[in-house]
Amino acid sequence: MGLSRREFLKRSMAAGAAAALPLGLGAGCPALSSILDPRLIQKYSSPLPILPAMPMAASAAFDYYEIAIRQFRQQILPTGWPGTSVWGYGSIHAPSTFSYPSFTLEARWEKPLRVKWINQLMNAAGNFLPHLLPVDQTLHWANPPGGATMRDMETQNTDPYLGPVPMVTHLHGGHSKDYSDGYPEAWYLPAAANIPMGYARTGTWYDTFKAEAEADLGQTWTPGSAVFEYLNDQRATTLWFHDHSLGITRSNVYAGTAGFYLIRGGPDDLAEALPGPAPRTDDLPGTNYFEIPVLVQDRSFRVDGSLFYPDSREFFDGFTGPYIPDSDISPVWNAEFFANAIVVNGRTWPFQLVEPRRYRFRWLNCCNSRFLFLKIVAGDPTARPASATLPFWQIGADGGFLPEPLPRESFRIGPGERVDTIVDFTDAAPGTAFYVINEGPDEPFGGGEPGTDFAVADPGTTGQIMKFIVTPLSSVDTSVPPDQLTLPSRPALGTANVTRDLTVNEVDSDVLAGVGPRASFLGTVADGSHRWKDAVTENPKLGDVEVWNIHNTTEDAHPIHIHQVQFEVLGRTGANGENPTPPEAGEDGLKDTLAVYPDGVTTVKAVFDLPGRYVWHCHILEHEDNEMMRPFHVGPVPPEP
Repeated sequence: MGLSRREFLKRSMAAGAAAALPLGLGAGCPALSSILDPRLIQKYSSPLPILPAMPMAASAAFDYYEIAIRQFRQQILPTGWPGTSVWGYGSIHAPSTFSYPSFTLEARWEKPLRVKWINQLMNAAGNFLPHLLPVDQTLHWANPPGGATMRDMETQNTDPYLGPVPMVTHLHGGHSKDYSDGYPEAWYLPAAANIPMGYARTGTWYDTFKAEAEADLGQTWTPGSAVFEYLNDQRATTLWFHDHSLGITRSNVYAGTAGFYLIRGGPDDLAEALPGPAPRTDDLPGTNYFEIPVLVQDRSFRVDGSLFYPDSREFFDGFTGPYIPDSDISPVWNAEFFANAIVVNGRTWPFQLVEPRRYRFRWLNCCNSRFLFLKIVAGDPTARPASATLPFWQIGADGGFLPEPLPRESFRIGPGERVDTIVDFTDAAPGTAFYVINEGPDEPFGGGEPGTDFAVADPGTTGQIMKFIVTPLSSVDTSVPPDQLTLPSRPALGTANVTRDLTVNEVDSDVLAGVGPRASFLGTVADGSHRWKDAVTENPKLGDVEVWNIHNTTEDAHPIHIHQVQFEVLGRTGANGENPTPPEAGEDGLKDTLAVYPDGVTTVKAVFDLPGRYVWHCHILEHEDNEMMRPFHVGPVPPEP
């Protein structure tokens, strides 16, 4: 059986509709009938969780944290519904800080921040906990059962994986040495008492980076952990951290491993002019926050409150096999997944009380696959088309402030991207309600505008994000109106001395006619697609300024993320260089993640000023986990470990 990408969408959306049936009506499929109908989840009954600062373990020449990943239950659905087992980060010195999403890491410009990241996915007896979600062992993944010789490889094993879970944390957007970047093959298992004999406890690159870090930092990496140091020598900006383990990132992030990392201070900050305060470690309950990080995800739940993620390729496009080893189609992997409920800062469809004043909202799209188009409206949040009631004033993007404030009725934000905004409620009367809605698609984004080039998200569910309710003013707003702000200029990156022509590709089955996609790849125009395990093809010299022309040969947009750098967006053209267009609104600051449109070329420029091993990849996590990620190496390429 074969399905085109657009035909699969019809099947996928039909499955989503079946999943949204009132309980008891999904009789034809037990897996779907157990999914919680998102229309039964009451909206705007829970306050938006405010993510406070993570407490430090110590501070001297660097700020020091000891942060673990643990499993716990949290109330994500409204009160009265069951709790949900999730994973999250927290300080080992303060058990109450374990949270999904994580408390925020507050970094200071040019002061290093060091974290001992600890994998504590274990029970009280010290035995490992299995994954909360399905793991596809036929992908090119960490593969601990493979031992030292077969780790970080794909297998023909279609059994459910019930073993210990690998973890390695990446600071997304960070300018970090390679041993602190969270390389996908530098994962490590928990130091559990019952790791099966023969299992690899660490990834292929773990020992290499361990030796480099211990020599550089003078701190030992103990079993089940890694010590990373972040330089914080970049502009004040909004970064975030998440798991990056090979072939399992989609599952580990979906389970809860994500949090904000904010760099403050330096010549490119505007602390006195912008709305504040931001959440702190020691704030008392009831504190008014005027700067709020907002992490948006889509998630599906089962009726018992547990997370739902597909355990079969059949959910994606109805294809029932044959799977590996009788074909080349993986049995569990879904090429994209669009969940049916919106979760913001760890709560489904929350509300936030706001005063008639200005607020700073730092938005992060932490969805696995979903592009969001956000807009603020008053009145019925299900009405479409919808006119914006309040503008967002965009002041920053991934790599810091824009050259000037930009009023926007709506903005698009792809997986992994950040948008820094001010929203001005000054003229709103107490009691007024506003809604943040989403006009992005409930399917892969292929470019274009909502309602014209694609159908918008379900207005009753994934088309809504959160609610604002205006309350009386409690104090004078001393922040500068956004149209009067003077933002710092963007740093110049210099003249490029190397140009690369790279490709984004998708492939169908080699043995089953019309079945696909089988996987997604990155490559070069000269040599075609490359797999993760192929030799490095992107090898900048230390200090090189490079232009990357990224040719997208697929039907969908891909949010491409390049580690180590913040790049300048130069523009886009058609596939043959026709119709050149400049950077879009909000793309004139520095970026680390960017939508690469189908049948076109997107051009960026970056400086590669740290030596070592890094990666670039699509930030649709399902793509990243199945070959759409490549290593690059700055400086001479060493032998594989």
